[in-house]
Amino acid sequence: MKRGFEFGGIEFELAGDTALYWPSQAALLLSDLHLEKASAYAAGGQMLPPYDSLSTLEHISDLVAEFRPEMVISLGDNFHDSDGEHRLDGDAADILQRLTRSTRWLWITGNHDPEIGGKWGGQSIAETKIDSMILRHQAKAGEELPEISGHFHPKFRRVIKGRMVSRRCFVKCRRKLIMPAFGALTGGLDVSDNAIGHACDLQHSEIAEALVPMRDGLARFQIEKIRT
Repeated sequence: MKRGFEFGGIEFELAGDTALYWPSQAALLLSDLHLEKASAYAAGGQMLPPYDSLSTLEHISDLVAEFRPEMVISLGDNFHDSDGEHRLDGDAADILQRLTRSTRWLWITGNHDPEIGGKWGGQSIAETKIDSMILRHQAKAGEELPEISGHFHPKFRRVIKGRMVSRRCFVKCRRKLIMPAFGALTGGLDVSDNAIGHACDLQHSEIAEALVPMRDGLARFQIEKIRT
């Protein structure tokens, strides 16, 4: 099975199960890392294993070694809160600093980290346009250009051949591509949720589909509840 697809006239390849490689731009796209989520929860008295940032950044490091991108674009909610970049330390901070030195790194700000400043390197921006593609954290209604965003952490759940399949996925329609969450401790929102349906901003007879990374390729499922 093919591990790539076309969106907005541009070819993309799956990078692992939750990221994309953009060959014509030599760019790796990620979304919703939520670095330092465990430390944010710990500050509120809820203890989680404190290894989420390290696990997430090691995963990114592996993808960078595999795809060798010239640029990495992280589409918002990079840290779980705007103070997260100041709590990051140790091996996780070392990995991030190494990554931002070896590539051009763009931090698109999200609703969780609107004040991120790029303490560990990279450039912080609200959104960007590359070629004919808009990249931002949250899908914008009425955007006519093809747009890649994150924010909703889409997840596909369905009983297939008697077994419940539950996997992070991409949501794709003609003008919108919503990325899955990349971070180690991020949850997911079912693809049939009304919030995702609204974000798809479908027109006329458009349909949306879930692109579900599989071990040997990419499976596509029409999202029945997201229709005009």
